Amino acid sequence: MEDITLPTTQPEEIKTEEKSAGTATVKKVKRGAIARQVHSGRVYVKSTYNNTIITFTDQNGNVLSWSAAGQCGFKGPKKATPYAASIIVKSAFEKAKKYGIKEVAVFVKGIGGGREAAIRALNANGLIVNAIKDITPIPHNGCRAKKPRRV
Repeated sequence: MEDITLPTTQPEEIKTEEKSAGTATVKKVKRGAIARQVHSGRVYVKSTYNNTIITFTDQNGNVLSWSAAGQCGFKGPKKATPYAASIIVKSAFEKAKKYGIKEVAVFVKGIGGGREAAIRALNANGLIVNAIKDITPIPHNGCRAKKPRRV
């Protein structure tokens, strides 16, 4: 197995593997992403009546890791509980640890039960929470209402 070195501008390193099968030589190229270091990032918390989803991103919005209640083994109405939100944060943070994330700005969307529990769990896992912003969409007179039903 020989290593091919790339210029430093490339974000990935390529490893090649050669196998000889009779007269032909087969090369397999494996790409392994080099983990970049991100000290500050963003956390998006989407909390609905039925589920909670946590996403860790860098400052540009590129996803580092994510986790959801169903992925952590919660089913049915248990997915929207505050306890599930704390477990989801722990799971997503374990995946994002390899990037060296320390400080986060939290963006919360939705009206579910896991809103506050997710923010508390971020703090409990050792992250520094710089800002909390509610980005729940609110209609400003929205769509036209249906006409009244005549019986």
